[in-house]
Amino acid sequence: MMINEYDLHAHTTCSDGTLTPEELVSLAHEVGVSHLAITDHDSVEGIVLAKKCAKVVGLGLISGVEISSRWSNMDIHIVGLQVNEADEQLLQRLQSQHQQRFQRAEKICRKLQQKAGCEDLYPTLLERTAGKPPGRPDIAKLLIEIGKCKTMNEAFRKYLAMGKQAYISTEWPEIEESIQWIHDAGGMAVLAHPSRYKLTRTKLSRLIACFKAAGGQAIEVSTTGQDPTKTAQLAKFAEEYGLLASTGSDFHSPAMPWVQLGKAPPLPKLCTPVWTAF
Repeated sequence: MMINEYDLHAHTTCSDGTLTPEELVSLAHEVGVSHLAITDHDSVEGIVLAKKCAKVVGLGLISGVEISSRWSNMDIHIVGLQVNEADEQLLQRLQSQHQQRFQRAEKICRKLQQKAGCEDLYPTLLERTAGKPPGRPDIAKLLIEIGKCKTMNEAFRKYLAMGKQAYISTEWPEIEESIQWIHDAGGMAVLAHPSRYKLTRTKLSRLIACFKAAGGQAIEVSTTGQDPTKTAQLAKFAEEYGLLASTGSDFHSPAMPWVQLGKAPPLPKLCTPVWTAF
């Protein structure tokens, strides 16, 4: 698969990626990505760190964030592109998201103690994440380390997924609020990887309609590993709802070869790329 010049969804060590912002920029330049959006989970810290490196290699760096949100009792992610990473109100709002992550992780660890016979994993979790807000993947790694599970998939299937022993629901903002946060920071709101939500076509259409009604401007039509029929379906949704189309790998780590930077399929011709509005 050819490299896309635009990759508008990628993560660094400032959330749950394994490359530093500088390393991610260097890799993007190396593989042929010309415009990169760093979209860490509820964090804009990586953008500041990446700017100097991006300028040195001549890479177009787009300030982004991926905001954890809720819709119809589901976790939904909204990407903000071209946000002002120095916006004080946005920084305060993202800090509240961080506190939610710490509180949720502590509750999950408590449940693992009560229902799975684990020791208190929370102190070790805080040590491993080195001050970063911990997520469920961090807890899954600890479950593997202590021998409770063999794989990340098993950890989620047995303990961490919705409805399982240690699942804790989140209290993220509704998508309408997340979109407003992005707009208040001068950014464009993009519905992240719609095909990954386990929704029927009818319910996915409802989600996109709600997103549009709340002021959303684009959807990720193309993302890594997506079935071509899904890409075509999302392209039609974008056209139907008058939304721009974004593309992104959702890259996290070189150790995940099935998700490579710049390797999302090209946007279908009927789409209007989101970068035309930059």
